[in-house]
Amino acid sequence: MCSPQESGMTSLSARMLTRSRSLGPRAGPRGCGEEPAPLRRREAAAARKSHSPVKRPRKAQRLRVAYEGSDSEKGGGAEPLKVPVWEPQGWQQQLVNIRAMRNKKDAPVDHLGTEHCYDSSAPPKVRRYQVLLSLMLSSQTKDQVTAGAMQRLRARGLTVDSILQTDDATLGKLIYPVGFWRSKVKYIKQTSAILQQRYGGDIPASVAELVALPGVGPKMAHLAMAVAWGTVSGIAVDTHVHRIANRLRWTKKATKSPEETRAALEEWLPRELWHEINGLLVGFGQQTCLPVRPRCQACLNQALCPAAQGL
Repeated sequence: MCSPQESGMTSLSARMLTRSRSLGPRAGPRGCGEEPAPLRRREAAAARKSHSPVKRPRKAQRLRVAYEGSDSEKGGGAEPLKVPVWEPQGWQQQLVNIRAMRNKKDAPVDHLGTEHCYDSSAPPKVRRYQVLLSLMLSSQTKDQVTAGAMQRLRARGLTVDSILQTDDATLGKLIYPVGFWRSKVKYIKQTSAILQQRYGGDIPASVAELVALPGVGPKMAHLAMAVAWGTVSGIAVDTHVHRIANRLRWTKKATKSPEETRAALEEWLPRELWHEINGLLVGFGQQTCLPVRPRCQACLNQALCPAAQGL
């Protein structure tokens, strides 16, 4: 058994142990239950930081750059700016009046023009060749004379082979009195030989190839594309179209040649009207807007035509 002194010592040790456990490591005297040095250093550093001023992160500056976005960025399907196109004043009403004056379709071009000179029962290749030949004959020639020459040629069987087998003197007699018939005999023979050698007796299907043929000009090429191939490649401008377009001021400035007039008309005239302009104005020029002494008194455009004001 323990003596009273030992018992008191044991009781005191037990109370001190109990108090130490209840207060934790920091409650004890320095040196008993001390924390490891690294932990104390971290706490000291944290305390110093708490007293130092807080540094806030700098706000990033946004650099604004002005630029012009593409159509897709501006609004998806934004349309490009349309440049205003020059057009003659009052041309729509002038066109309506010309159509009204041409509604009877009784001008020479309406029943003797290129569309009526070929054999509609012939094979397609032969029909196209006859269209081209009639256009070559029509240059500087009235429709009645061209139609007569084509009728004589067709009576002998108008094909590439038949023309190449016909001597020049006979061919000249058949096409006379078309304008420049001697030159046309030479051009017809040369062109027919090229068509046989390069195109198998057919005619080419492009304006560039057509105008490369001897005796074939731009007006003939565009009409050949329209009549023979059913393709509108441009406005066919002859002397009638050239004259009327300048009288009506349908060109931005006066033009000096049919080809210059064609380029000027195609700049503004809606493409859906190109196919009818040649026949419409040619007939109008044959009946009303004549080269010499035009019949302005009978023209519905008398008050709208700049040229009529000076007559």
